[in-house]
This record gives sequence, C-alpha cells and structure tokens, in this order.
Amino acid sequence: MDAADDRPLIERRAVLRGGFYETQARTMIERVPRTAGIAQRWAVSPYRGCAHACRGCGARAGHRRLGLDAGGDFDTRIVVKPNAVPRLRAELARWDGEPLAVGVSGDCYQQAERTYQLMPGVIEALGEAAVPFTVYTKSPLVLRDAALLERAGAQVAISIAFVDERIRRAVEPGAVGAQARLELVSALVEAGVACRVLMAPVLPLLSDAADQLSATVRRIAATGAQAIEPIVLRLPPGTRAWYLDWLAGAHPHLVERYEELYDRAGLPSPGYEQRITGQIEQLCHLYGMRSGPPEPAPRLPRYPQLALV
Repeated sequence: MDAADDRPLIERRAVLRGGFYETQARTMIERVPRTAGIAQRWAVSPYRGCAHACRGCGARAGHRRLGLDAGGDFDTRIVVKPNAVPRLRAELARWDGEPLAVGVSGDCYQQAERTYQLMPGVIEALGEAAVPFTVYTKSPLVLRDAALLERAGAQVAISIAFVDERIRRAVEPGAVGAQARLELVSALVEAGVACRVLMAPVLPLLSDAADQLSATVRRIAATGAQAIEPIVLRLPPGTRAWYLDWLAGAHPHLVERYEELYDRAGLPSPGYEQRITGQIEQLCHLYGMRSGPPEPAPRLPRYPQLALV
C-alpha cells in the first residue's frame, strides 16, 4: 500500500517552476470577502499570495485552503494561474457586467508579473467585454500597462496608507516606499489613467494620529489625485493572528487595545472607524478632493449600437 501523500495541497496540484507554484485556475471571478472593505463584490486575481508581505493583508487566509500558512508562506510561496486569460475570457462571456476588482488575493503587479506578464491579457479581456474594473496595486510596474489601462477605461487604486517610512518598513517590508507610490500616482494621472488613492489600511494607534493623517492627505493631494478612499485595518481570520503576533513583539502595550477594538469577524469598532474616516473626509475637503468609495461605474454595452442609416 502506497504511503499517504502528506504534502500541502498546492504542492500536489501545482508545478513548482522558478520559485512559483503554477496551477490551472478552475475559475477566475471570485467573490470578494465581506471584510475587504472595497466597493466591488467580485474580483479577478492572477496571483495568490504576495511578495509585498504586508502584515495586515486581508487575503492571507486563502493560503490556508492550499495547505500553507497565512504568514510567511503567504509572503514567499506565490501561486500563479498561467491560464488566467483564457479562463477569464470564458467567464466574461457569461458575465452580467458587474464591476470587478483586480488583484485582491495578491498584488497583480508584484514580482511574479515580471515573469508571467498576465496583466496585459487580463486588461484586454476586461476592456473588450466592457466590464468596469479597478486595479488595486502598490507597484510601479503598473505604469508598463498605462496605455492599455487608459484604453480599457480602467481605474487604478494605489494604496498609500501613511507616509512614515519607519511604519512602512515594519508593516509593508516588500513594498516600495510612500514617495515612490506618490510619484506613481502623478505618473498615472499624467498618462491619462483614472487614478484614485486607497488610504488603506489606516493602522489603529500607529498611523491614525491627526498629524499623521494630515501629512498623508496633504502629500496625496499634491499628486493630482482626485479622490481618496479610506479603509481602516481589517483583521479577518488568518490575518489577525499574524498581525497580532507582530504587534505583540513590536508594540506589546497595544495588543489589549486591539483586542477591544476588533470584533470576531475582524472588523474595527464602528465608532472608531467613523471617527477616522470622518477626519480624512474633512482633510480631503480642505485639499479639494473627494473622499469615500468610488461612484458606481456605468455598465457599458458589450458591443456598440449599430447605426440605422
């Protein structure tokens, strides 16, 4: 009798190539977790896991379903879907046109994209299907596809939660710094790409002081961005343990306060969240920007109406 194969599920189903796990996607359009805090209900992610290693990333629990852990494995064992584009095209043929988010389970412009270059095909498929979509990223690599994004009518949301580099190095060690992201927003605006800033995640008791919020909004306003969408840190299962373990080592005096602030689903206290988003809204008004979720995108016809004469 053969011995049981006790390897993680992803190692039994995927091909390990160049440090990435390649697996054939059965579906590309997936439901966005309720705790994500973004406007879209459905998402497309060519990659699962993320080398940016953001401690508060809400997608970490997905690695558990692969037999991996939601901590270091999520940061280093990246899953790639090489068939993302043909699978997505097949699903878009039956899609009702509801807006989609791109890059929720892992930044779609992380290092793996330099190798696999899946995003140009994803953008073209979404553009041809006339589906409104928003690309979520922290990576300057998105500039490579600026012309494609502009032609497809896409919106890009760049995450800039704070401008303090000490905090960034601690909680987003694999991502580029705030200054690089601010310059990225300016470059996208100059290229004609619809760009908004996701001020996320605001970290309770670490990046939520009035002077910190003011400095971040002021520097975002200088990029030419038209709007900010603030999101307070979520701590869903998988993310919660990883983040609180780091917090216990770096800021042990804050752990008890976090336990009080978050419910079992990982959502922050409504009162706290409303206070922080209210402060950011006032700052946005001061600097001439909109605050809050994007306005609903119009659903365009897949094919233009033919002229009668």
